[in-house]
Amino acid sequence: MNKVQKVSEAIVKQGVLPLYFNADENVTIEILRAIYRGGIRAVEYTNRGDEAFTNFTKMIEVRNAEMPDMLLGIGTIKNIDQAKQYFNAGADFFISPGFVPEVAAFLISNNVLYSPGCMTPTDIIAAENAGVTFIKLFPGNVLGPGFMSAIKDVFPKLLFMPTGGVDTTQESIESWFNAGVSAVGMGSKLISKKLMKDKDYNTIEVETQKVLALVESIKRK
Repeated sequence: MNKVQKVSEAIVKQGVLPLYFNADENVTIEILRAIYRGGIRAVEYTNRGDEAFTNFTKMIEVRNAEMPDMLLGIGTIKNIDQAKQYFNAGADFFISPGFVPEVAAFLISNNVLYSPGCMTPTDIIAAENAGVTFIKLFPGNVLGPGFMSAIKDVFPKLLFMPTGGVDTTQESIESWFNAGVSAVGMGSKLISKKLMKDKDYNTIEVETQKVLALVESIKRK
């Protein structure tokens, strides 16, 4: 199995992709440990602050030492320089808020999963024609499950994951899976700013377990 397939399958099996950023390196690492204990084996760290890169390199170090089966992805990649920087740091997969053709070309040629944010059929066609197989529907709260239902049959070979506005409730998650997504991206609804501020890693772990169990029960239906 190639690496792109391996990452795709890990995210699909999990059914939810947690994503977060915290400027504090220690908080970043403790959240990683908490969601790992909660059952997560693929996570997206978002490239959103000045500390993102040094934090990510520390995450790689801790992952290699403590959790070798964890896949570490980087999100909010908007240009080729960022892509190359994190590729060299060892990121397992890459996610963008939009489709960046040169990033797609670089990562696909290196057999690395690239999931660009798409909002229109035009975006999705451009990504598919570039060799992308895993599409991030973004922003999910604007598009909604109805959009997924409407376009699914046009793109039978692609995997879809909404990010933005997916709640931790059965109703929210189920509506997306019923519409045809393969996973849901979940940021502040799962790893909230308050939980990070309070350093409440136990609750993050418990909430992670709950969401994984909920997704599993929805997928079995």
